[in-house]
Amino acid sequence: MPAKNGTANSGRGNGAATRLVIVESPAKAKTIAGYLGRGYIVESSIGHIRDLPGSASEVPAKYKGEPWAKLGVNVEQDFEPLYVVNTDKRQQVQKLKKLLAEADELFLATDEDREGEAIAWHLQDVLKPKVPVHRMVFNEITKDAIQRAAANPRQLNMRLVDAQETRRILDRLYGYEVSPVLWKKVMPKLSAGRVQSVATRLVVERERERIAFVPAHYWDIAAQFDTHKDEEPTVFKAGLISVDDKRVAQGRDFAADGTLKTRDVLHLDEPAARALAERLRGRPYEVKSVERKPYTRKPYPPFRTTTLQQEASRKLSFSAKYTMSVAQKLYENGFITYMRTDSITLSETAITAARRQAASLFGGEYVPDKPRVYASKVKNAQEAHEAIRPAGETFRTPAETGLSGDQFRLYELIWKRTIASQMKDAAGQSVSIRVTGVSTRNERAEFGATGKTITFHGFLKAYVESADDPSTDRDDQERRLPNLAEGDPLTANAVDAEGHSTRPPARYTEASLVKELEEREIGRPSTYASIIGTILAREYVFKKGTALVPSFLAFAVVNLLEQHFGNLVDYDFTAHMEDGLDEIARGEAERVRWLTRFYFGDSGEEGLKELVGDIGDIDAKGISSFPIKDTDIVVRVGRYGSYLDRDGERVNIPDDLVPDELTAEKAEELMAQPSGDRELGTDPETGRTIVAKSGRFGPYVTEILPEPAPPADGKKRTKKADTPKPRTGSLFKSMSLDSITLDDALKLLALPRTLGELDGEPVTAQNGRFGPYIKRGTDSRSLGSEEELFTVTLEQAKELLAQPKQRGRRAAAAAPLRELGKDPASGEPVVVKEGRFGPYVTDGETNASLRKGDEVESITIQRAAELLAERREKVAAGGGKKKTATRRRTSAKSGS
Repeated sequence: MPAKNGTANSGRGNGAATRLVIVESPAKAKTIAGYLGRGYIVESSIGHIRDLPGSASEVPAKYKGEPWAKLGVNVEQDFEPLYVVNTDKRQQVQKLKKLLAEADELFLATDEDREGEAIAWHLQDVLKPKVPVHRMVFNEITKDAIQRAAANPRQLNMRLVDAQETRRILDRLYGYEVSPVLWKKVMPKLSAGRVQSVATRLVVERERERIAFVPAHYWDIAAQFDTHKDEEPTVFKAGLISVDDKRVAQGRDFAADGTLKTRDVLHLDEPAARALAERLRGRPYEVKSVERKPYTRKPYPPFRTTTLQQEASRKLSFSAKYTMSVAQKLYENGFITYMRTDSITLSETAITAARRQAASLFGGEYVPDKPRVYASKVKNAQEAHEAIRPAGETFRTPAETGLSGDQFRLYELIWKRTIASQMKDAAGQSVSIRVTGVSTRNERAEFGATGKTITFHGFLKAYVESADDPSTDRDDQERRLPNLAEGDPLTANAVDAEGHSTRPPARYTEASLVKELEEREIGRPSTYASIIGTILAREYVFKKGTALVPSFLAFAVVNLLEQHFGNLVDYDFTAHMEDGLDEIARGEAERVRWLTRFYFGDSGEEGLKELVGDIGDIDAKGISSFPIKDTDIVVRVGRYGSYLDRDGERVNIPDDLVPDELTAEKAEELMAQPSGDRELGTDPETGRTIVAKSGRFGPYVTEILPEPAPPADGKKRTKKADTPKPRTGSLFKSMSLDSITLDDALKLLALPRTLGELDGEPVTAQNGRFGPYIKRGTDSRSLGSEEELFTVTLEQAKELLAQPKQRGRRAAAAAPLRELGKDPASGEPVVVKEGRFGPYVTDGETNASLRKGDEVESITIQRAAELLAERREKVAAGGGKKKTATRRRTSAKSGS
C-alpha cells in the first residue's frame, strides 16, 4: 500500500515501524507519498514554521523591556535569536506533533540547501522528537531518487544551519537598524536590506550614467560592392574602415561626455562624410585581402538558477520571480531537478540520458565520443545539487510530459538546454575581407566586411542562447560573403554616407541585473528573484517594458546610504560579507565573532550600531534634493511624491516621467504649466468661492472658507475638530479641471443627495469607494454611472432596492479591458478591469492593482500572475499572530 499524505498508517499494533517524513510543501508531499511504501507517513510543514518576530507585538511579554527586544536578537549575548511560531502554523505544528507521537522514526526531507537545512533544524527543535531523526535529501522527485534518499539518510549539517542563521541575523540587524533612518530622513515605511539596497544602487547608478550621458555624433560610409561573378552571393556590404591609413572613428572611440577619447582617428562629420562619399562614387575597387579562419562554438553548460532566470526572461518574457514559481511546480511534480543551484554539473545518469536522446533525435554524428563535463565558475558555489535538468534516468520530451502553458514552455527550455550541453561543437568558417579604392582626390579608402558560415550546426540544432542586446547576432546566424581572392576587381553599386549617434548605457532588465549581481558576487543567486521582487514592490524600481527604471524615491534612498552608510552599499564590501558567510558554512569562521565585528565594529572601524546612532548631521532636505543641470529648478522627494521646486513654487512630476527624461527643457515646460487650480465662481447660497484643484488623489472641487473669528473667550482653538471643514467633492471620470463648470461643482458639493424617504427611512445617492450607489439604512444598490447620482429619482431607487442584491462589489460589472489567459497558480482566467482606484488584474478570487510602469495594453499573463501571487502572499502574511519558540542548541531565549 502506498504511503498516504497526512494519514497515519501506524504499524505499532502489528510490529511494523512507522516513519514520518516531513517536507515543505503539500504538493511535494503528495508526490513523494506516492513513491514510498508501507509504513511511511508524508506530511508538509507548509514552508517555514517560525522566524524572528516581525513586530513588537510578537515579542513575548517577558522580553519586551529588553533593549534588544525590537530586533529579536540579543546582541549582548552572542547574538542569540528569539524565534516565534506563526499562529497560522500552530495547527500544522500540532498535527506534526501528533503524527510524530505515533512514529518510530523522523525523516526531515526539506530542500538540500542552507535554507532547507535551517528549516529541518527548526522542525527538529520545535517538535522535540524522542525517536531517531534522519536528514533525507534528494535533488529530484522521482521514485528511484526518493527511495534512494530514504535508504541513505544523513545527519543535520549544523555548519549550513549556522551559516543560514547568521545570514538571517545579519539581514535582521541591517534591516531593523537602517530602515528607521530612512523613515526619519526620507519617508515612513521604507526598507533597507543587505542585498536589496545594493541592487537598488546598481539601478540608480545606471540611471545617473544615462542622465550624465552626452551623445556624440559621427558619420561613416557604407558601400555595396558587386563581384560580377556567377556564384551567389554576388553583392555584399562593407563599411569604411580608414582613409589614408587613418582609422575612421566609431562609437567606441567616444567617452560618455561626448568627447573623442581615442587619438589618431578620423572623426567624420556630415559634410565631410557626404563629400568623401561623392569622391568615392564611380571609382574602381579591388580586394586587398581575404582572411579565413575556422569557426568553433562550444555548447552552453546546463542551467543553474541565474542562467535559467536570464534565458526565461529573454526567450519567454518571464520575470525572475515568475520563472522560479513555475520551476517550483515542475520540481514538485517530478519534471525537473531542484531549481535553486549554483552547479552546472550533471550526474553520470543524466549525461547518459542526454547523450542517448541527442543521438535519437539528431543522429549519432551530433554526439561527441566522450561525455562533456562542466565545472562551476561561480565563486563559493555551495548548493549540493546538479544543474537544472529534466528529472529521471531517461528524459521525457516536452510532448511526452502532458504539460501545457508556461510549465510546458519552461520545461522545453530546460530540456533543450540539457540535451544541447552534451552535443558536438558547432563548426564553420569566419571570413574577413578588406577592399581598397582611391578617391578623385587620391585619398586611399579601405572598406571591411566580416562574414560567418556554419558548416556543421552541432548543438545549435537543439538550442541557441539569446542575448540581452537585441542587436547582437545569434550564434546560429550566418553572414555569407562572396568567394573572393586578393586582387579581384569590384565595382561599387552604392557609396552612401551614414550618420550615427552614441547611445547611453542600456538600463538593466531583470536578466541583466541578475547577471550583474552574480558577476559582482553580491548575495546568493537563489535570492535574486525575491530581491528584484522586493525593490519592485517597494517602488524603488518600476518597469518600462522590460527595463528596470529607478524612481526618484530610490535616488533619495541611495543618496542617503552612499553618503552616510557607504560600506553598507559598497559592492566589494557586500561581496566580502558573502565570503564571510561562506567561511562560516565551511567551518573556517566563527559566527559570533563575525557578527560582533559587523555590529559593534573592530580595530577602529565603526560597526553598524555606531553608524545608525549618529544621524543628527544628516540633512533630510539635502538628501532628497537633486538640482537639474543648467537651471535653478530642484527635484525634491516628498512624503506624497516627487515634485519640482523653484524658490517655493512647486509642480508635481508626472508618474510616467522617468528620471533621465527630466531634462532642463522638460523641467521648464512643467514649471510653465498652470497649477491646475481654477476659481469657478461663488456659491449663491453661501457666498463662498468655489475652486477646482488637483490633489494627491486626483482632481476635486472645494469651497474657500472665511478666516474663523477668534473665540469669544479669547482662548486659542486647540482641537482640529473645533475648526470648520470645507465641503469637497471628487470630479467624475468624465470631468476635467479644464472644463468643469460652477454648476457641476455645486452638484458635486451637494453629494450625498437625499432623494426622499421610503418606509420612514431616508434614501440617498452617493459616491463611494467602489462607485456610485443608492442607500436606505443598511441596504444599498450600485448605480450604472456617476452621472446617475444627479438624475436618479426616488421611484427609480425604490425599483432598484426591490431587486435582489447581487454578489460582488458592483452590481453591474463592467466588461474587462483585456483577457490575458489562465493564471498558472489558480487555473482561472485572468482579466484586466478598471477599478475605482485604477486598473487591476483579477482571477475572480484575488485582485491586484497594476503598478507604476504596468500598462493595460502591454501587461502579460506572466506579469499578471506575478502581481496576483504577490497579493496572495501579502494577504497570507497579514493574518494571524505568532507564538514563541526557543532555540535549544545554545542558550536561546524562550517565549514560552
